[in-house]
Amino acid sequence: MSAIDRIDDEWMETRLLEQFVTVAAEGSVTRAAERLWAAQSTVSAGIASLERTFGVRLFDRTGRHLVLTTAGEDLLPHARAVLESLDRMRDLATVDDADLRGRVRLGIFTSMDIVDLTGVLQRFRRRHPLVTVELMTSPSGTTGLVQDLVAGRLDLAYTGLPMVPAGVVVEPLREMPFRVFTVSDHPLAGRHSVSLAELADEPFVDTAHGFGNRIILDGALERLGIRRRIVAEMNDMPAVIRFASAGLGVGVVPDSGVRHDGAVLELEDTVEPLRIGLAIRTSPEPNRAVRTLARDLVAARVV
Repeated sequence: MSAIDRIDDEWMETRLLEQFVTVAAEGSVTRAAERLWAAQSTVSAGIASLERTFGVRLFDRTGRHLVLTTAGEDLLPHARAVLESLDRMRDLATVDDADLRGRVRLGIFTSMDIVDLTGVLQRFRRRHPLVTVELMTSPSGTTGLVQDLVAGRLDLAYTGLPMVPAGVVVEPLREMPFRVFTVSDHPLAGRHSVSLAELADEPFVDTAHGFGNRIILDGALERLGIRRRIVAEMNDMPAVIRFASAGLGVGVVPDSGVRHDGAVLELEDTVEPLRIGLAIRTSPEPNRAVRTLARDLVAARVV
């Protein structure tokens, strides 16, 4: 790596700043090493080298979690700014898209096809072999992905939130209406449609808090004054449909087209569909690799 600064007669490499920023984001040397495809000892040594260079401690340990010291909090935005400036310099120096370099961190849903992601990534890798694409997920669904995007831990992310924070723009990818999923021998299974009021006393299966579909449905239920009983929370929508079809409870989730063995009914109430989009920050301006992958993902949407 090329040196970017000189302090106390020691050269500081960009990889050390990247390690610092990643450990700060993950709160763990182990998870940072996994993200950087580096040995844990290498990342630990890098942090120690930065601390010797600056003459300050950058992290304190709280249990198993690392938290920034005051000095670390002061230095973090400057480290990010340096790395972002280098990305911009590489962009300006790149004439041909085939020479694109860098890393793109994309937040995705694990079990729901929004676009032909594997096809997009295969084509992207053939055209841009020098760009590394990292796929990441969040246990809190789309809320966690957007939080990671805003915090700079992701460059792009799927989102199904009704609203996104300032500084984030969303390009639509897919729209899915809510439907009711039940076991095939449920008393309501023979009907074409059902209202949320009729389901009020039923046990529900749903996704966990933070998922876009859960936020939308909870809002609709609150407006109707309906309180429900949730017997199981899942980390993906296809699992909700699978367990609802097995009779664990009813599932009122967007219809993503996954196969199921139960019954499906239309929802009589007006509930906004789940609108999945690709979210990207507007500041700092995304580099060319990020913009290129974003363009490819949007082009792959099914209209």
